[in-house]
Amino acid sequence: MPGYKKPRTVFFTHLGHNLKRIFVGNLPRNATEARVKDLFSEFGKVHTIELITDMFSGECKGFGYIGMEGHEARAAIAKLSGAKFGENLLKVDFENSDSKHGKRR
Repeated sequence: MPGYKKPRTVFFTHLGHNLKRIFVGNLPRNATEARVKDLFSEFGKVHTIELITDMFSGECKGFGYIGMEGHEARAAIAKLSGAKFGENLLKVDFENSDSKHGKRR
C-alpha cells in the first residue's frame, strides 16, 4: 500500500525495567506527546510514548501507548481512566486486557 508506514515495534525491557504497555484512547485530535507525557508523569516516569497519528495531517488519531513500570502504570490507570483530557473522557487500560478497544468483529 503506497504511503503505508508500518508501526514501529517498541521493546519493553528498557534499561532492565519491566515496563507495562498502557493503551490510552479517546484522546483529542490536538493531543501531543508532550501533553500526554505530562499527564502520565504525575504517576511516575514515562519510559516510552507513542501516539498514533494521521499520516497526512499529522494529527493524533485519538489513541496511543505509554510505557511505564508496573506499579506506576496501575496508579495511572486507576486515576486517569474516565478522567477528562481536553473535552474528552479518557479510556486507559493495560494493552493486553480483555477490553474491546482495537478489536474488530
